[in-house]
Amino acid sequence: MASSAPTGEHQEKQVIVTPLQKHATFFDRNNDGVIYPSETYQGLRAIGNGIAVSTVAALFINGFLSAKTKPAGKFPSPLLPIYIKNIEKARHGSDTGVYDKEGCFDGSKFEEIFQKHAKTNPDYLTSKELDDMLRANRVPKDFLGRIGSWGEWKMLYNLCKDKDGLLHKETIRAVYDGSVFYKLEEERQASKAKD
Repeated sequence: MASSAPTGEHQEKQVIVTPLQKHATFFDRNNDGVIYPSETYQGLRAIGNGIAVSTVAALFINGFLSAKTKPAGKFPSPLLPIYIKNIEKARHGSDTGVYDKEGCFDGSKFEEIFQKHAKTNPDYLTSKELDDMLRANRVPKDFLGRIGSWGEWKMLYNLCKDKDGLLHKETIRAVYDGSVFYKLEEERQASKAKD
């Protein structure tokens, strides 16, 4: 997975506008506005995922999102690039609806997650509550959306739950603008430095 992204073609500086673009930017490891599978893999490893999960997830994510985000008039690339400037086109079904059609954060949809599914405490989700939310958000015949949503949330839960197995509201909010990824990477680096 050590292949490097092509250079030259994508050298324009990416202007980050929406929370969804901020979310995706963490995985743009060389900051060129395009995310290749190798960068997705590196980002997933940086936040604490294992080699197997990162490999499968990178191929699934890029395979699923690449054609959706390609600029108009471009042919799909076998290199599976994800273009951040068009990331809102890659929103999938069976999700929470917290990102709107433009990739902006919808605060009312975010609060709805907890109003509907946080039965134990309004400030976090348990594993069961997360599973209930995923079931409630399923769209009929949306196989890829269901897989994407399930994979994202399960990965988030495994990486971010506290010692009691709770996924806190502020952590989930930080996923939507991508800030949780930087925090996880910093924590991993600090942990490695101690070893």
